[in-house]
Amino acid sequence: MFLFQLPEDVLFLVLSYLDPRSLCRLSQACKRSYMFISRDVVWRKIAKDIINTGLTRQGIDLCPSIPLKNRVRVSHNWIHGVCRKEVLLKWKINLLVTLSPKIQIELQNKRAANISAYHLRADGGKLQNRRVALFSGHQEDVCRFTLTDTHLISAGGDGKIIVHDRGSDYSVEYYGHNQEVNCIDCKGGVIVSGSRDKTAKIWALGPDRFGQCLHTIPTYDRVWSVAISPSQCNFVTGTACCENFAPLRIWDTERKCVMEWEEPHDSALYCIKTDKNHMIASGSSYYGVVRLWDKRKTRCLQMFQLAPTTSSPVYSLCFNTTHLYAALASVLYSLDFRTAASQSWK
Repeated sequence: MFLFQLPEDVLFLVLSYLDPRSLCRLSQACKRSYMFISRDVVWRKIAKDIINTGLTRQGIDLCPSIPLKNRVRVSHNWIHGVCRKEVLLKWKINLLVTLSPKIQIELQNKRAANISAYHLRADGGKLQNRRVALFSGHQEDVCRFTLTDTHLISAGGDGKIIVHDRGSDYSVEYYGHNQEVNCIDCKGGVIVSGSRDKTAKIWALGPDRFGQCLHTIPTYDRVWSVAISPSQCNFVTGTACCENFAPLRIWDTERKCVMEWEEPHDSALYCIKTDKNHMIASGSSYYGVVRLWDKRKTRCLQMFQLAPTTSSPVYSLCFNTTHLYAALASVLYSLDFRTAASQSWK
């Protein structure tokens, strides 16, 4: 094919004007076109501009072992809601579940002040029976907790935040909210907490200012969920949707609201996760509703109603480039986006 006899830099420029569907059709012209168009460099700009491909805004590739062409195809499935739903785990009593990115699970009875940790078995995702750790210290129920590589950080109805060292019995308590702390997140040396007292607080986790409250942000509504951007330059809050303020808001390092969205069903947002680029995933307080948001758009991108017959909130969620995992009160769901390509891709 004459086109592929052009110098590579000229050919890359020509291909940069094509959309994914056109690139795929052109790659079928001959073996040489297929091999050339399968290169990551052809798909990099497209992959950076769409959601959840593993490319950050800074251009860092988080999944270099997966061809970008495949990730762009899967991203189109995310955009158009094309996925397969599967139940991974069920349990008989209602539990508060936190998922780590590697799908390690931390479990806690919904009305308890202690947190128990278990590992998943490698043979199909069932929980091992033996508890590997117990974290305590709250005088009232644990409302939410989050995991880092070195710490488990819990927020309680007693207004306390407790930082537990996962490798020892050492823990530190933070005080600052005058009502229950509903949510917590941590990235790097920063913790963000949200409370029924209608504030979000930023705390230092680093050794030089450990436990110091750096900033208090009035949100004018009860805060149910927070998520720090992986770049740590902003964070997201989800509120109770009880006041005349948008429940999903992004705050910058100057503590100013820079973007906001309305929740279509006026549901409190129980959990939020972000990727390192354009996407936000939120879990609502009723019927296991998970929503996908594109930070560049004004409305919800997709909605998945995981439990239409029960009123369970989505207590925790996490995702990678191919799957989203959502934990409800008694079940763990998986959404697999590696299905056949959406119609817009073909």
